[in-house]
Amino acid sequence: MFIDSAAELAAFCGRAASSPMLALDTEFLRERTFRPQPCLLQVGTHDEQAAVDVIALTGEALAPLRDLLFDRARVKVLHACSQDLEIFQILFGDIPDPVFDTQVAAAFVGHRLQMGYGALVEAVCGVHLPKTESLTDWTRRPLDPEQVSYAEDDVRYLPAVYDGLVAELVRLDRLTWVLPEMEALVAKARCAADPEDAFRHVKRVGTLNGRQLAVCREVAAWRERKAAQRDVPRKWLLSDEVVIEVSKRMPRTQERLRRVRGTAQLKEKDGDAIVLAVRRGLSCPQDRCPRVVHRARPTQESESVVDLMNALVRLVAERESIAPQLLSGRDDLMAFLDDPASSRLGEGWRRDLMGDILSDLLAGRAGLTVKDGRVELL
Repeated sequence: MFIDSAAELAAFCGRAASSPMLALDTEFLRERTFRPQPCLLQVGTHDEQAAVDVIALTGEALAPLRDLLFDRARVKVLHACSQDLEIFQILFGDIPDPVFDTQVAAAFVGHRLQMGYGALVEAVCGVHLPKTESLTDWTRRPLDPEQVSYAEDDVRYLPAVYDGLVAELVRLDRLTWVLPEMEALVAKARCAADPEDAFRHVKRVGTLNGRQLAVCREVAAWRERKAAQRDVPRKWLLSDEVVIEVSKRMPRTQERLRRVRGTAQLKEKDGDAIVLAVRRGLSCPQDRCPRVVHRARPTQESESVVDLMNALVRLVAERESIAPQLLSGRDDLMAFLDDPASSRLGEGWRRDLMGDILSDLLAGRAGLTVKDGRVELL
């Protein structure tokens, strides 16, 4: 059903309150704004689904839905939830928990990492979902029945997928592995982004030195705050390419700033603000200039060791039916090689699954061989 009235929403939430889980998804638009613009919030139980119009319903009209979502006794089930959690933050000022992400859970039971929702539904439920409305402008009203049905499909099958994944996790005794990963997702989403750290996400920031990085920090922070204030995409003010060029040239006047291609659209007051940001970066004490940490290039010998460790990870992942990327990446293996106790592979379920066997491999107490065309542990 499509819900755009407070009375309909209250009635639906009253029925959904008896469900121990809620399947959730969102539709939004972010091409023309700094923050994503919420358009629909889809809610599903085992019995029914609804697409809630969060353009028509705002503020107190959403109170029954907020109460439903923020009841900690009820599991909130989503797929690839990071962007959805951002929408909840915008709509409600917080993120409901506990959260269960079916994409993460699927990787613990043998599916590939970052498996799409459609592929997972097909694998678990045997249903092929159409992609006919994937480029819909969800801000336009009215929505036709096909659009609403497409949106509701995103929660229609989630309860069955959730039930199947939980049953498999329990069978494999891995539910305790998954839950901390879910808690980490929510904790990360709750951390407010600091404009002073925005420079770290600028493309090619690794090409800058200390003083240039100080300028980049100030210019990127100005862009972050101004884009948020005007609610426009960052690139509408300055592209990453221009931020990097300004950081390298360090223009101290408007005239020199305008020599950088891509600054012609700037208003004069914005040009003044950027020049001031450059000057702040130039006046930053040397010991307070930021650094982009570059991991030392591994030696040929350590690269070979990591290749062997990675082969072991893939062997264990195949044996345990878990996505190998979930176990570790090359950086995790390098960190384990440097200091096992402080690495991600040295704690929690990863340590239980991989820590001892990796230590045996590095100590020469274990090895790998090929038998009948397959890698096996010695």
